[in-house]
Amino acid sequence: MEGLGNTLKKAREYKKESLEDVSRKTNIAVRYLKALEEEDFSLFMGEVYAIGFLKSYGMYLGINPDELLPLYRAVKLQEQPTPVDQLIDVRRKFPIKIVLHILVALAISVAIAGGVYFVLHLPKRAPEESKSRKTKEYIMEENPTDRRLSLGDSFIVPYNDSNYQFMLMNIGEYVNITSPIGDLRLDLGQEVRVDMDNDGYNELKIVAADFVKNHPNTGARMYFELDDSSPSAMAASPETAEFASGTGNNQAIPVIVMFSSPTPYPFTLQVTFQGYCLFRWEILAELNRQGRNEQYFERGNELNIQAQNGVRIGASNAATVKIQVIGGGNTVPIDLGSAGEVVVADIRWIKDEDNRYRLVLAPLE
Repeated sequence: MEGLGNTLKKAREYKKESLEDVSRKTNIAVRYLKALEEEDFSLFMGEVYAIGFLKSYGMYLGINPDELLPLYRAVKLQEQPTPVDQLIDVRRKFPIKIVLHILVALAISVAIAGGVYFVLHLPKRAPEESKSRKTKEYIMEENPTDRRLSLGDSFIVPYNDSNYQFMLMNIGEYVNITSPIGDLRLDLGQEVRVDMDNDGYNELKIVAADFVKNHPNTGARMYFELDDSSPSAMAASPETAEFASGTGNNQAIPVIVMFSSPTPYPFTLQVTFQGYCLFRWEILAELNRQGRNEQYFERGNELNIQAQNGVRIGASNAATVKIQVIGGGNTVPIDLGSAGEVVVADIRWIKDEDNRYRLVLAPLE
C-alpha cells in the first residue's frame, strides 16, 4: 500500500501544480501542505487540525477523504515509541545494577521535591479547557445568526432542502473556515459572500465579527446572514443607482444568451474602446477577486477581463464600448447601447429550469 505522503504528492503532480499553486487555491499555507506530503504532523496543534487540513487537501486533489484516513492512521501507528527494552544496548559499559540504583535515587529525589512544591503552592484545579474538548455542531435557526465558534466547531446553514457546513479550522492572522466552495480566509471585520448552490448568486454573507489574532483558544465570533431573495433583487443595488445618476437615459438592454452548457466554465471579455468612456467592472462570486475597478479609457484602449462565474460592468457611453465574450472555443460579440447611453449589466452564468447553465447578458435597471 502506498504511503500517505506519496499519495498526496503524486496526485498533486498529476494535476501539474506546485505547492504554491495549491496554497493559493485552497488558502492552506505551504508549510502545512508540505508537512502533509512529508508526513510530518508536528506542525499541527492537534489531530483535529491535521485531519481537517488533510481532508481539505484531499478533496481539492480529487481523493476521497475516507481513503486518506487509513493511511493517516498507519503513519500515526508507526510513530509510536519503541519499547524501552529494545533501545537498551546489550553491550553496556557500566553494570546495570549501578545504573538502576542511580535512577531510583533520582526518582525519589524528584518525587520529594515535587511533593514539597505541591504542598507549598497549593495549585488550583486545572481548568476544564485543559482537557480534551469535544467539538460542537450548531444549526442556523434564526437569520441572521451571531455565534462564537471554537476550533473544530461546525455551523450548518440549511438552504433549499440541503445543509451546508462551515467549520472553523484555525485562528492566526486570519480566521480560516472550510466551506462547500473551498477554504475561506477572513480578516477581523472582513465580509465574504458565498454562492451556496452554484447558481451565480451569493446567498450567504459571513463576517468575522470578533477574534484575537494568533490566540486560537479564545475562538471567533462569526456572523451569518442568508439572503434568499429572488435573482432580480441583485439588480436593485446602490452601485447601479450611483452609476445611472450621470447623463444618459439608461435604457434597458435586452437579455442575451451567449453560451449554454451542462456546467459553467471560465470566460473572457475582450473590451475595445472607440472613444472616451468611464468604465467599471467587478468580478462576481470569486472570494479572492472582490472589489470594484474603475478607469477612464480613450479611443484605441483595450481591456481583457477573465472570470469564473460572472462580471458586472458599467459604461458611461455605451456606444464607445465593443465587447467580445470568449469561452468554450466560441466568440460572441455584444453591443451595450447607443451614444451617450449609461448601461449597467451583468454577464454571468445562471441555471435554468432544466438544470443547464446559460451565460447571459442581463441588464440592471
